[in-house]
Amino acid sequence: MEYDCGFTNDNKWFRYRAAAIIVEDGCVLFAGNEKDDYYYSIGGAVHMGEIAEDAVKREVYEETGVAYEIDHLAVIHENFFNENQGALKGMDCHEIAMYFLMKSKGTQELYSDSYTQGVKENMYWLPIDELDKYKVFPTFMKEYLQKKHIGVEHIITDERKQG
Repeated sequence: MEYDCGFTNDNKWFRYRAAAIIVEDGCVLFAGNEKDDYYYSIGGAVHMGEIAEDAVKREVYEETGVAYEIDHLAVIHENFFNENQGALKGMDCHEIAMYFLMKSKGTQELYSDSYTQGVKENMYWLPIDELDKYKVFPTFMKEYLQKKHIGVEHIITDERKQG
């Protein structure tokens, strides 16, 4: 049995996540499903005892059916949010994510058959220069992908609504 690095305590939820930034032909890959009205980054929870690099390669393969290689660690993201739907409704969330830029394959061909919590996921190649037309998470991705970067960036997003 694999255990995710994360916990829930009362209405507090924490997760350690590994995620991918996959860019092909001016588009970035996001996931979506029929339950939610937004797109989200490719990735998922790191398992106990698993290094983030292995987790992101595993998650990318599980979601896309393609074995992408890592180019480099791009972003360490601290994410705080509480306006949730579904399983996280009513939860005060704190997520730490390592975002890895993946090496280009030169194709947008995928072999996806991914499900999350029993819901079919679909993969979407969204044009980077049109990301502002979509509801995407993490929200920093729109701005991040439109600039050149050197090294690893530390990004903090606090989208908690005060109630």
